[in-house]
Amino acid sequence: MTAPISHRPSFAELFTPKLVTILREGYGLSNLRADAIAGLTVAIVALPLSMAIAIASGASPAQGLYTAIFGGFFVSALGGSRFQIGGPAGAFIVLVAATVQAHGIDGLILATLLSGLMLAAIGLLQLGTYIKFMPYPVTVGFTAGIAVIIFASQIKDLLGLTLSGPEPGPLLEKLPVLWSGLPTADPASVGLALASVGIIVGLKALRPHWPGMLIAVAGSAVVTAAFGLDVATIGTKFGGIPSGLPMPALPAITLDKVQAVLPSAISFALLGSIESLLSAVVADGMTGRRHRSNCELVGQGVANIASGLFGGICVTGTIARTATNVRAGAHGPVAGMLHAVFLLVFILVAAPLASFIPLASLAGVLAVVSWNMVEKPAIAALLRASRGDAAVLLTTFLLTVLTGLTEAIVIGFALGSVLFIHRMSTITAIESQTPFVAEDSADGALVARKPYDQGAADPEVVIYRITGVFFFGAAASIGSVLDRIADTHRVLIVDFSAVPFLDSTAANTIEGLAHKAARRGVKLILTGTSHASRQALFSHGLKPPLVSYERTIDVALHKLRRDEAASNAGDGAVTQDAV
Repeated sequence: MTAPISHRPSFAELFTPKLVTILREGYGLSNLRADAIAGLTVAIVALPLSMAIAIASGASPAQGLYTAIFGGFFVSALGGSRFQIGGPAGAFIVLVAATVQAHGIDGLILATLLSGLMLAAIGLLQLGTYIKFMPYPVTVGFTAGIAVIIFASQIKDLLGLTLSGPEPGPLLEKLPVLWSGLPTADPASVGLALASVGIIVGLKALRPHWPGMLIAVAGSAVVTAAFGLDVATIGTKFGGIPSGLPMPALPAITLDKVQAVLPSAISFALLGSIESLLSAVVADGMTGRRHRSNCELVGQGVANIASGLFGGICVTGTIARTATNVRAGAHGPVAGMLHAVFLLVFILVAAPLASFIPLASLAGVLAVVSWNMVEKPAIAALLRASRGDAAVLLTTFLLTVLTGLTEAIVIGFALGSVLFIHRMSTITAIESQTPFVAEDSADGALVARKPYDQGAADPEVVIYRITGVFFFGAAASIGSVLDRIADTHRVLIVDFSAVPFLDSTAANTIEGLAHKAARRGVKLILTGTSHASRQALFSHGLKPPLVSYERTIDVALHKLRRDEAASNAGDGAVTQDAV
């Protein structure tokens, strides 16, 4: 089946924010109502998270709120995703804390401004497409590693420890210091932390639509104030949060300072681009929409510049808040803009109440966030898939925990590429029937020709053949094509007979397609899969009834026609009996 040829979009079309697209489609009162409800829902989730992430990063809770207000507003107003919610992210805690420790708050703000310029440049140069070339085991590994570091950074506040000196940043240096401080644990802090975790987890199971994090934080603040608990709070450590917004200002900028913070800025831009595009992909999978990656990066760049000018920290798209936005029924980017407005109202109206929030409760919030960041099913699937994928996953995880995020991503990507080359050399030697790239042949060549697919005449059945190696470098483009095809058909047949190899990133792409097809009532049939391909797909949960497997396209079409005929015959019999 051949898709119609579309014109190549112009530069202006590629960088038109989704907000403009929404307004051009027509924006009514019902859309505004839906966006307002979604924006309020997200703001309730973002309020405790923004403060908790900022505190864990070595910044103030007010800076976390400024980041969510200014960064979140511009991410939605100028970005290339309809549903993206921007703000401070847990994935940045490690990098931000290290930057604050090395260069101070002024250095952090300068690095944020520089990363915004880099993100905007990456988008304008249309390099966002290449950021998608990240092996799936690498993203899973560094996300799990970040989660471990976040949890370790919260142990001090979770237990209310009093340390003899400053808390070290690196994990191996941090753990002995925390261990030596265990005798100073405060029972009240431990109780508040456990209660917060219990409320969040319990409400998620019993009342999933209730704002568990906000209820836990507000409840702990009430208990702290009512009983006069002697625990560390936002008021005792930071003096509360201001009841207004700061004026825009630039930090001190010198050539030496720029050179000093440049590595941090590059790390912010690299991680921010990966996190924001992953979040946009998640929103696409939940809604069936398509984001524009380069426009999204430009929006992220402007958002980071705005955040830095108003004293905030680095901004990125946040997966949990974006998913909450979608589930709350958002219509478009206005929901994200209103979420920023609602947070501003909180600062203007309820800032004094924040002084009573105990740090132990915010640490409990981040403990739950770190647990949710670990993609347990994905890790199990990758460990089952192959020793190579397991090696890339574990190496990235250990490097993230023990050395640093930048080294983990670079080395993990290099290992994934080496693993891919090794697999290709093995497959080229063994599976000579399916070459890496098929050679051209003349029309008059003496080769057997197959007839046209009979299913091509059925408008409700579409057949898509993947030819060549299906790996992390091709997964994004193939996935976007398959998503569009699956939107308008009753049956999607994907043929793998010309695929010599697929990796875990490709299997994860097909898994996402399968779940989307199931939600839309589309039957997904995979044909021509080799034994090795089926093993990779099975390890990612791609088993019947989620998908069907057939030996060839012809067999799949024959069974579809047979099932349809049987269904029609059954309907006829029922009708006749009824008469």
